[in-house]
Amino acid sequence: MTLHKHTTGYDKAPNGGITEADRLGLVQEYYFSRKGKEVARLNAEGQDIISLAIGSPDMPPSPQTVETLCREACRPDAHGYQPTAGIPALREAMAGFYRRWFGVELDPSCEIQPLIGSKEGILHVTLAFVNPGESVLVPNPGYPTYTSLSRLLGCRVVNYNLRPELGWQPDFDELEAMDTSDVRLLWTNYPNMPTGAAACRATYERLVDFARRRGIVVVNDNPYSFILGHEHLSILQVPGAKDCCIEFNSMSKSHNMPGWRVGMLATNAEFVSWILKVKSNIDSGTFRALQLAAAAAYGNDDSWHEEANVRIYARRRELAGRIMEAMGCVYDGKQVGMFLWGRIPDHCSDAEELTEKVLREARVFITPGFIFGSNGQRYVRISLCAKEDRMAEALERIRAAFHS
Repeated sequence: MTLHKHTTGYDKAPNGGITEADRLGLVQEYYFSRKGKEVARLNAEGQDIISLAIGSPDMPPSPQTVETLCREACRPDAHGYQPTAGIPALREAMAGFYRRWFGVELDPSCEIQPLIGSKEGILHVTLAFVNPGESVLVPNPGYPTYTSLSRLLGCRVVNYNLRPELGWQPDFDELEAMDTSDVRLLWTNYPNMPTGAAACRATYERLVDFARRRGIVVVNDNPYSFILGHEHLSILQVPGAKDCCIEFNSMSKSHNMPGWRVGMLATNAEFVSWILKVKSNIDSGTFRALQLAAAAAYGNDDSWHEEANVRIYARRRELAGRIMEAMGCVYDGKQVGMFLWGRIPDHCSDAEELTEKVLREARVFITPGFIFGSNGQRYVRISLCAKEDRMAEALERIRAAFHS
């Protein structure tokens, strides 16, 4: 390849004139990727940082899940390419999961699409529904990937507000006042991350009604309904929702399988076919043994979910509350999910001032709320994905730092 410096100006650029794509100027490296490097450096220096930042479950999947993976991976015929649509056994298990826990009937042959995690699904759905220059509605605060992937794909991001006075539910008066003529998708996430707001049937009903009247597709990201909550709600429980809504679910949180990268989406058959057009041009399906192991995990009994998730997270949640109090933060005790969201003291200029103090003086890594949007500027988030002894140590370190 010859670069013509006299016509392009490449002689002024580094790397032999090669430059990044313009779209990379629209996003930054993911916060946890960037900050994780700093934490790794501090650990290498012997700092022993306790991470209460990332929502990566630290407990194992059920024994039957691991046993199935090992058994199937030993088969000599298990290592070929797999269908992008997923094997029937996995799709049927996913349909059974929705029937059992949500009371929602899905046709496994055409209303379910397995995903390599929900983050992949955000990409595929956006590519399938939104043209460059069109708009998507994203909650503020909300999962940063809704914004970053939309921008990378040339979409216009329009925020809608979640506020504490409305219980972190959408402000429907604001939504109704918006011009949504070029909006294609509305992203929503309940039980909510980062705020811990529970799912509400009334919110789902209003979102479905809004979607129908405005010709918008609502995408509900629903991976947290098994963490500290006994009421399992799905937007697809609302009559007619399947016509205008897509729901993501993930095994990462509910089944202690974050690194396995198994998720799903559920919607009507036509929407699934559009998304499959995208996905089939990007990947070649998930390892068969992993799919069969995931299908086995969907058969975990009620006691496994209670023992492996609810009770353990409840104990950790109590410790997280004490950590919030030690930092002078206030929080809503009705939160669900695997994080605790708290408002910082008035004397702090912003959340990062507090999180940096905690990192430097107590050697504990927690998340500043600004990464989730401007409505998170005065909040911090604590993950429950750490052993109780480490959380207890974090509490003592923070107490020492704040009360010395």
